[in-house]
Amino acid sequence: MASSDPPSPRAWWKSAIVYQIYPVSFFDSNGDGVGDLNGIHAKLDYLKDLGVDVLWLSPIYRSPQADMGYDISDYRDIDPQYGTLEDWDNLLKGVHERGMKLMMDLVVNHTSDEHQWFLQSKASKDDPKRDWYIWRPPKHVNGTRLPPNNWKSVFQGSAWEYDEKTGEYYLHLYVTGQPDLNWDNPVVRDAVWDVMRFWIDRGCDGFRMDVINIISKTDGLPDAPVVDHSQYYQPASMYFANGPRVHEYIKQMHAEVLSHHDLITVGETPFTHEASELAAYVLPQNKELNMVFHFELMDLDSPDESPLVKKAWKLAELKDVIRRWQQYRRDEGFWNAVFIENHDHSRSVSRFGNDSKEWRAISAKMLSILEVTQTGTLYVYQGQELGLKNFPRSWGIEEYKDVASQNYWNLVKEQRRKAQGKEDVDMSDILDNFQQKARDHARTPMQWDSSPNGGFTKGTPWMRVNDDYNEWNAALQLGDEESVHAFWKRAIGVRKQHDVLVSHLSQMKSALVLCPVK
Repeated sequence: MASSDPPSPRAWWKSAIVYQIYPVSFFDSNGDGVGDLNGIHAKLDYLKDLGVDVLWLSPIYRSPQADMGYDISDYRDIDPQYGTLEDWDNLLKGVHERGMKLMMDLVVNHTSDEHQWFLQSKASKDDPKRDWYIWRPPKHVNGTRLPPNNWKSVFQGSAWEYDEKTGEYYLHLYVTGQPDLNWDNPVVRDAVWDVMRFWIDRGCDGFRMDVINIISKTDGLPDAPVVDHSQYYQPASMYFANGPRVHEYIKQMHAEVLSHHDLITVGETPFTHEASELAAYVLPQNKELNMVFHFELMDLDSPDESPLVKKAWKLAELKDVIRRWQQYRRDEGFWNAVFIENHDHSRSVSRFGNDSKEWRAISAKMLSILEVTQTGTLYVYQGQELGLKNFPRSWGIEEYKDVASQNYWNLVKEQRRKAQGKEDVDMSDILDNFQQKARDHARTPMQWDSSPNGGFTKGTPWMRVNDDYNEWNAALQLGDEESVHAFWKRAIGVRKQHDVLVSHLSQMKSALVLCPVK
């Protein structure tokens, strides 16, 4: 009978509890309304007490903030709103002194359009860095200039932006300010390896790799099939997700960088539910990544590539997804990343539980049990340990700061204006969906206590704090043994005491497997 673990000794990161910090909303140390590195340092004892082993920081690099720091203009510097490299060094020292580790967000499918690489690339067609990005000439139909293909950006509209100076378009799968790097250029790959070495040499313990499965695009960049007849631009993930050379590039990353260090690595792999495709990134013999974030569970309540639209789902479907992944190719060393919240999804207690006054704490505790009893590396998102919930339906569109929310709102509003021939159109159904599905809910400031702004800042917060901070915050829960926080702390403690919860769930008669579905 095959072992449920690979034969080699278990790596440290398999039993780790990883806590994701969204720095802008964690804790503000200087009163400017924005969370910062010194604010994170001030809360290290809170994290250690919870049972955290690894801190994962969402992007803190220098950035124009077109997409909350996922548009990076300098990979080797800290954005001033978060602090300095010295502050990062001090944070790392505090993390390591407490026996924890620190992982960084590696965003290398694209850069900012203000990165020096891109500024050189767009300077002229002859610039040595021209081929660092994906440039194509326009196509013309009946005398009309059009983008090179009909790909839709993940954040609506065309995935191409025209540059008047050079007469070509550049590809941006996300916002206009996030031009895609050309990974087919080996010099680009070498530059990425150098960025990774910079942070490893500084003491970083690993990387979460943003949309790492879209770094290789299909040769020729063909038009996407028309599935949405209401618009010209079409979803095109079949031509950029898990592309022809993606595994070649990640294997090279492993050989050049990762294999020389004992790191935690997790790749974000959107647009992908096929198990064998995801396994290729993770199986140890392939020498790529430790694990991936896949989104079959998180996409359960969304139509294809429509994350801001809510779709009905059944408990049986959720159980089936979890059951399959818990058992999948364990004898070959496949390893799960266990999560139900992050910065790109609304709060789990509102989405998968019941966030009413009567059921909120019970739902949050139930979801805690679901998470801590799954095999794999456990990821907890800031505020999840408190049972933070979505903000109320009464908030207007002006409170939604996320570019994905704003772009989708503007697109639908314009479509309805044209269809109805009037300016004032009903958008209440969109706000209904946003209240349940928008990424903004995960990005409200942490609720530390009952003081103004939930103790997040002494200034004006960059984003409104959820209205319930007076009765639902960390300070109140730390003094209550029946709180969601106390439950999470105990649950993490039990997971650390019982190896079977980390590695051998297949040997247990799990309630998840046996519980009848009605």
